[in-house]
Amino acid sequence: MKIDKNLIKELSEYLNEFNLTEIEFTEKDTKIKVSKNNISINNQTIPVTQKPSNINDTAPKAKNTTSGTPITSPIIGTAYHAPEPGAKKFVEVGKKIKKGDTIMIVEAMKTMNHVPSTADGVVKEICVEDGQPVEFGQTIIILE
Repeated sequence: MKIDKNLIKELSEYLNEFNLTEIEFTEKDTKIKVSKNNISINNQTIPVTQKPSNINDTAPKAKNTTSGTPITSPIIGTAYHAPEPGAKKFVEVGKKIKKGDTIMIVEAMKTMNHVPSTADGVVKEICVEDGQPVEFGQTIIILE
């Protein structure tokens, strides 16, 4: 079996680009699973001792999210800024919101889950793009 190094590199880049912990690719009788610490090909695990130096070159840099009150995603899914395409966004930078206000929708398994704010404040930063995958506990907005 010939290992497609470009495919593994591409999957590794997706881990960083979409802030994932693992990703799996299956085609015919080949199954490749890449995680932050291991690569598994047809159920044979290869530990990753160091990341290739060029993986982070194309990934977007993380924004400085050290100050403010973070609001995190309660579930894994796809984040949406508005209730439907073309509609007014739930929040925008500079908007004052109260605890319990819907700040985003996270779709999981064809269910639209409204994400409420867990604090009062003014939106300082929106940390995810519309339609971007999010993980449980990932910061989605920051309040001042």
